[in-house]
Amino acid sequence: MTDTTGDRQDPIKVMVVDDHPMWRDAVARDLAESGFEVVATAGDGDQAVRRAKAAGPDVLVLDLNLPGKPGVQVCKEVVGENPALRVLVLSASGEHADVLEAVKSGATGYLLKSASTGELQDAVRRTAAGDPVFTPGLAGLVLGEYRRLASEPAPASDTGEPKAPRLTDRETEVLRLVAKGLSYKQIAERLVISHRTVQNHVQNTLGKLQLHNRVELVRYAIERGLDDE
Repeated sequence: MTDTTGDRQDPIKVMVVDDHPMWRDAVARDLAESGFEVVATAGDGDQAVRRAKAAGPDVLVLDLNLPGKPGVQVCKEVVGENPALRVLVLSASGEHADVLEAVKSGATGYLLKSASTGELQDAVRRTAAGDPVFTPGLAGLVLGEYRRLASEPAPASDTGEPKAPRLTDRETEVLRLVAKGLSYKQIAERLVISHRTVQNHVQNTLGKLQLHNRVELVRYAIERGLDDE
């Protein structure tokens, strides 16, 4: 099957995690009725980690306030187990600390529960494509946090400064556009390459730099001033 820029033939596999049964069932039903394949649901953190490993969703729609194991820990564990898994936090909290903690844990996006059904559907599609999705007003906060983290001195190393991994010109070009906040679709259009090719370059770069997700990748790029070029 030919990969298109953001359009896919097969349904996006989604898992919904929330400790409120009525809310969880309603979100799962709305997503299923709009063409997503809901492969699992869970009501607590431990259950979420187990079922995510078994069901293999493309996108995990995750509440932060969970019994047993908090949402940020669930996010860390499932993304650590499967870096290709995208996590979209769907939370009642718009507190900046919660947003930043979720992003640092590996979440691709953060949406408030006040979002409409249409906004949620669009956010899940964009999250599946690897695009950062944030409730309006939060995107600038997250980029500001990336910059703050990048300005902090790196911890001292006993082994001296390691040699910087060598990236290809194209990998560096993609990294620069990621740091500027462009989505994979926008990068593909700008460089006139496929969405899949952009994803491959990002995965190769993550491997070379020994990073785990887009959050760490953006921090790396900003530390080296690539977002200003």
